[in-house]
Amino acid sequence: MSFSTLGLSAPLLKAVKEQGYSEPTPIQKQAIPVILSRKDILAGAQTGTGKTAGFTLPLLELLSSTKPAKSKQSIRALIITPTRELAAQVGESVEVYGKYLSFKSAIIFGGVKINPQLTKLKKGVDIVIATPGRLLDHVSQKSIDLRDVEFLILDEADRMLDMGFINDIKKILAILPKQKQTLLFSATYSEEIKKLSDKLLNSPVLIEVARPNIASQSVKQVVYPVDKERKRELLAHLINEGKWKQVLVFTRTKHGANRLTGQLEKDGITAVAIHGNKSQNARTKALDDFKKGEVRVLVATDIAARGIDIDQLPHVINYELPNVPEDYIHRIGRTGRAGNEGEAISLVCIDEHEYLANIEKLIKNDIQKVWLKDFKPDPSIKAEPINQGGGRGSNSRGRAQNKAPQSPKKEHSRRKNRNSI
Repeated sequence: MSFSTLGLSAPLLKAVKEQGYSEPTPIQKQAIPVILSRKDILAGAQTGTGKTAGFTLPLLELLSSTKPAKSKQSIRALIITPTRELAAQVGESVEVYGKYLSFKSAIIFGGVKINPQLTKLKKGVDIVIATPGRLLDHVSQKSIDLRDVEFLILDEADRMLDMGFINDIKKILAILPKQKQTLLFSATYSEEIKKLSDKLLNSPVLIEVARPNIASQSVKQVVYPVDKERKRELLAHLINEGKWKQVLVFTRTKHGANRLTGQLEKDGITAVAIHGNKSQNARTKALDDFKKGEVRVLVATDIAARGIDIDQLPHVINYELPNVPEDYIHRIGRTGRAGNEGEAISLVCIDEHEYLANIEKLIKNDIQKVWLKDFKPDPSIKAEPINQGGGRGSNSRGRAQNKAPQSPKKEHSRRKNRNSI
């Protein structure tokens, strides 16, 4: 099947061809015709499946075949994403595929000055890609008119709920017209997602291209057991021995990301951190430098990594396992994309054994363990509670030993209230 059979017009097909794509991915094959038939959809799709083009292309097609909005200030299509990086990625997709059409778009997120966004909105745009918080800022300032929105897309809805944006989403939905086409994309189907879809979608078509919480078969998963104090040494060893040029490394905390970046630099390995405390300009530059190969290692937290879209990223390293097992799926989904093979390596100390067990239970598979001769864990070291407070991301020595790590479910609940755009 080619893109030409999906009902897209010549300008869009030309833009797709220029991007080097000839055959649609499974999510695109299923979603594009359904969206073009003006039906709501609930789509389950992991990162890296081509879902962004799966909704961007039919959205542009529908906009070009319908009458424009009532006034210059009216927004015709609203795309809501959980993070700045993902908003930028979707905005780039709209621009790339819509290059031969006359639509104007604006990317709206926090962390940058609002005035340039106000200026762009005042001139009139057809499509807005926004994070919830900054969108509501514009609503309160009356700088955006959502009363004539024809198309609403919620991208990575599970992450938005996980980050505690449900109230913001409800406020936005209350403003939008009832008559509109709605597309909801989510990597996982939680009870919250089901409740949201029941309220939001009108007789939706269910589209699912991969079973929830299943890692891509193109990703080789390996666990290296190692003492916590030797993780950085092992990481440097793997990078240097493998002569890796592009490695995405995940830490649990912002402080941990900064600390690891500094340590890698001292080891002679170029590295840069990306997390919520960095300015948007700093985050954009870090990602650009990583993509261009000017730095070998990008150290990221889970939230900041949303929107990192690199087709041929060969290595993802879990320097610290995530508190929430579903985040493991999202992390390793950054590699093994677009038909390429990838490797996901987890450096696991004794404190993280419960996290590892929960991940293996989720993916219904035991991950291969590899013990490196020079990095075997010291059997005399006992498990200690993982300190999640204060952004320190490390255990506090001197506390009672043999205490299990904090329940991932409790941590998941706490994190909902802590994360922000």
